[in-house]
Amino acid sequence: MKFMSPKSLGRIGAALLALASGMAQAHTGHDTSGVYQGLAHPLGLDHLLVMLAVGIWSVSALPANKSWWGPAVFMLALLLSAASGSAGLSVPLLEPLISLSVVLLGAMLILSRQGTPVALGLGLVALVACLHGLAHGAEAPGSGFASYALGFLVSTAALHLGGVVAARGIKAYLARTANWAIAALGSLCGGAGLYLFSQI
Repeated sequence: MKFMSPKSLGRIGAALLALASGMAQAHTGHDTSGVYQGLAHPLGLDHLLVMLAVGIWSVSALPANKSWWGPAVFMLALLLSAASGSAGLSVPLLEPLISLSVVLLGAMLILSRQGTPVALGLGLVALVACLHGLAHGAEAPGSGFASYALGFLVSTAALHLGGVVAARGIKAYLARTANWAIAALGSLCGGAGLYLFSQI
């Protein structure tokens, strides 16, 4: 299975964003703020880093024809946990755990060249997604969870796509040093997570 070109992936990302925007505009006269809140919510630094890292990890650690598994697992777990969070479910110390999830994804990038077992890696991706989903759900607007969820899923998909494209580019243009480049990105991600943790 040949992976799509970065140009094709970019078009898919643009289409996803256009879809969310179009759906929001189609509901003229209704509250569309949920879609826009959802689109913006994953753009906080902790969420953004994790979602990019999931895309990069999926390309670097999973078989070439299964690199979509990481984003798919993340988005499914994210949606289910966000629904639970909007219903009132929470866990203690959620914000520190979210910061530490950035560190975890950084470590996963560093270790991706060591051949992490697929089931373990995907399980950790799902765990991280659940933490972020609970935070998304806790901040859901009072009405219109579906439109809010649409927004954050579109942003999440676009960020995963960005990570996938970045990793594919690294593998294509830095073939001999690709593993080291991805490990360096993991170090930066982990360092950013530690910084975020120190600010709580």
